[in-house]
Amino acid sequence: MSELRRPGPVRWVWYAFGGRLPVRHRDWVHHDLTTRTWFARFLLRSLVQVTPLVVVIALGLALGLGAPWPLALASSALGFVVGVYYSLSYAVESTENRISRYGYPRGEAERTRRARRAEAAGDAAARYDAVHRRTP
Repeated sequence: MSELRRPGPVRWVWYAFGGRLPVRHRDWVHHDLTTRTWFARFLLRSLVQVTPLVVVIALGLALGLGAPWPLALASSALGFVVGVYYSLSYAVESTENRISRYGYPRGEAERTRRARRAEAAGDAAARYDAVHRRTP
């Protein structure tokens, strides 16, 4: 993999909302979707997507329709929970779709994550054996 070119803040927000980054960020996208923290990154992108909509709904209910603030906030909170839950329910499929848009084959993200987990498990087993399985 070549040098990772992280997108700037504006491009990252565009990416978080589903926009396509320039080709020079292709390796960073692969890293973003396959790194050990991929699910936390996915959660952050989901929060960035859902939060503005929830704020608009709360303001629309309270200011536009005259709903009491507690009702507007409760409705928005429920919408937030449902939106994030729905987004996280399809995290694996969403990352596969996103990575395929950058020219990688379908299944690449999960294959890479699985290979990294197996490598980490092998390293951990080797460290354990080196410490605890010494032969006299």
